[in-house]
Amino acid sequence: MVTNELSMAVVRHNDETNQRQLHSLQSFNAGDVICDFGARDTFEYPTYLTVQVGTNKHILLAPEDLQYSNHSCSPNIFFDTTTMQVIALQPIEAGDELTFFYPSTEWDMAQPFQCYCGQKNCLGLIEGAAHIADEVLKHYKLTDFVLTQLQLQPRLERV
Repeated sequence: MVTNELSMAVVRHNDETNQRQLHSLQSFNAGDVICDFGARDTFEYPTYLTVQVGTNKHILLAPEDLQYSNHSCSPNIFFDTTTMQVIALQPIEAGDELTFFYPSTEWDMAQPFQCYCGQKNCLGLIEGAAHIADEVLKHYKLTDFVLTQLQLQPRLERV
């Protein structure tokens, strides 16, 4: 059952960026299930806050605080939209910000943005998996939906 509150994380405000961020309250090992999640609402089209789970299916996350998991080109969590679980991709210490790779769930984003994650592998403009070369995507864990889209899309039309 998905609750409205997270016991393993807290939302903090970053005064420097004026953004809310989700920070872990405990340590996790790579592969650990951090929490289960579900849908507060479902839409046919993407919005700024939705996660894509199907061709015309986008969800608002429950618990709601998960929406404050910001993007990183070197993420430490993954939203598995098949099992509906948040998984640690690497060791996470208490206090660490929880970040995920937006194109891991999004085929074509409603609001592309310029990434400033500061990682050496930063991709710059983030638009969704449809706009990223296969050579780059192979370094990321991707949802079953995105993997299926990669198989269905003609290779010449992709970057």
